[in-house]
Amino acid sequence: MQDENSPNWSPRLAVHGGPRFLQIADALQAAVVDGSLKPGDRLPPQRQLAKHLDVDLTTITRAYDEARRRNLLEGRGARGTYVAAPKVELTSILDLSMNTPPRPDGVDFDDMLKQGLSQVLMRADNGLLMTYHLAGGSDSDRKAGAKWLEPMFGHLDSRQVVVCPGAQAAIAALILALTEAGDVILTEPMSYPGLRAAATQFGRHVIAVAADKHGMAPEMLEAACRRHKPGLVYLNPTLQNPTAITIPERRRKELASIAKRCNVRIVEDDPYWLLADAPPPPVATFAPEQAYYISTLSKCLTPGLRVAFVLIRDPHERERFLAALRSFALMVAPLTAALATQWILDGSADGLMEGVRNEARLRQRMARDILASGYSGAGDGLHVWLELPAYWNASQLARAADSEGIAVTPAEAFATGSGSVNAIRISLGSIKDRGRLQAGLQRLSHLLARRPESFSAAVV
Repeated sequence: MQDENSPNWSPRLAVHGGPRFLQIADALQAAVVDGSLKPGDRLPPQRQLAKHLDVDLTTITRAYDEARRRNLLEGRGARGTYVAAPKVELTSILDLSMNTPPRPDGVDFDDMLKQGLSQVLMRADNGLLMTYHLAGGSDSDRKAGAKWLEPMFGHLDSRQVVVCPGAQAAIAALILALTEAGDVILTEPMSYPGLRAAATQFGRHVIAVAADKHGMAPEMLEAACRRHKPGLVYLNPTLQNPTAITIPERRRKELASIAKRCNVRIVEDDPYWLLADAPPPPVATFAPEQAYYISTLSKCLTPGLRVAFVLIRDPHERERFLAALRSFALMVAPLTAALATQWILDGSADGLMEGVRNEARLRQRMARDILASGYSGAGDGLHVWLELPAYWNASQLARAADSEGIAVTPAEAFATGSGSVNAIRISLGSIKDRGRLQAGLQRLSHLLARRPESFSAAVV
C-alpha cells in the first residue's frame, strides 16, 4: 500500500546527473512522453514532493516552472498543477540516428551566436564576406585552424593548415588528390559511410582490414598493403564511428610504422578527439610525412559551422589538394568561416566545446544506466555501439524501432566488407531535451528485451 505521504509520481535523482531542478523537469517530460503521466493527471503538491525527495522547495518550484516553459504543465489555481495536453513535439520521431553534438546546459547559444556575428560584422569588410575567396581560407582562418589543432599537435605553422567546407569535402578532395581511378582504399570493417560514398563516386575500391577491440590489426594492415598496393588508408582512430573504439597509443605507433614501411598515405579523420577523455596523440604525430589530419567543428560545436581544418605539411601536396577541392567546393562560406574564426580566437569555441563535452558525458551515463549490460560506449563522445541479442538482427530491430517512433542506425550502414556485425549505433546528441532522450532510450531498452515474435504479435 502506498504511504499517504508519498506522492503519486516521483522522479529518481542521480548524484552526478546535473542540476536537480532540471533532472526533475527532464524526468517529468520523459514520463509524459512514455505515457506514465497522461494529460489531466494531477502532479504532487510542491511541498509534498520536496519533502519526499529531500530537496528544498525552491528546487521543486524551479522544476515546475521549467516544465511549464516546456508546455508540459498547467496550473488550475487552488486545485493544483496538472499535466497539460501534449504538444506535437512530444510525439515526433525520437532521432537516435544522427551524430550531432548536443546543445549543452549553461551555454546561451543564441546569445553566443548574436555576439559572434556582431563582432564579425563590426570588424570585417562586409563586402568581403559576400564575395568569392580562394580555397584554403584566409590568413586569419588558417591561424584559427592552427590554434584549434594545438591540443593535438602543439604549435603549428598556420601555412600547413587548410580550411575546408566540412570533413566530407576534405575526404573527397584527398581521395581525388592522392589516388587514381581504380585504386584501393583500406579501412576497417565498420567505417564512416561518407568514405564509401565518395570512393564509389570517384571509382575507387574500399577494402576492409580486420580489426579487434583495439582497432585496425597491424599485421592485417601490412598484409593488405603488400597485397593491394593501396592509394590510401582511412582511419577514424578516436571514438570511432560507429564502434566508439579509441585506438591506443602503442597501436597507433605500429600503424604509423607500417604506413612508412609500405609507403602508403593515411587519411586520419578525427572529429571526436577533443571530446575524448585523455585521447592518445594522433597517428599523424608518429608519421607526419604520411598522414593527413582532418578535424571538423561540426561534431564538437555545431553542424551549422561547415568548417574543417586539414593539416597537410607538404606544400606541393597542399596545392594538389586545393586543386581537387576547387573542382567541387570552391570555398567555405566566408561568413561561416569568419564566425568560426571569431569563436576560436576569442575563446567562445572552447567554452561551447566544454559544454558539449560535459553534456555528452552526462548522456553517456544515462545510456549506460538504461541500457545496462548492453551498453558498450566509451563514457564520452556522441554515440554508443550496441551489439544485439541473438534473437534480434540489426535491420529487423531498426524497423521495429521505427514503428515505435525511434530512429537508430543498423550496422549494415557502416559495413565496408561482405560480413557485418549484429549491432546498431545509437546517437545521443540530436534529441535536444534530456527527458525525451531518456524516454527514447527506455523505449528502446524495452524493445530490446522483447523477442521479435512478441513484437510482431503486439503490432498485429
